[in-house]
Amino acid sequence: MDRKGDEFYKKLRDSLMETTKFPTNYMFKFIIPNKLEQKKQINNLFALEGAIVKTNTSKSKKFISFTILQKMNTVEDILAKYKEASNIKDIISL
Repeated sequence: MDRKGDEFYKKLRDSLMETTKFPTNYMFKFIIPNKLEQKKQINNLFALEGAIVKTNTSKSKKFISFTILQKMNTVEDILAKYKEASNIKDIISL
């Protein structure tokens, strides 16, 4: 289930429409607990689409950050990725 409200997606859509020319290389940033299941889920979300994925583990090793560069064709494609990612337990979208 999507944990973010409709207002978040409306604001993001409006901002992207004003500032972004499509297609574009869009940078997604997420932080998740350093747990195998969540890592698998986020990797699967971008696995088959030619994304460039960089990770960084926190000093405490409790969290891992993902920076993902992905070619996106439309605003709706970006919003769909955020909505899919919101289903990953304890994810933080930046």
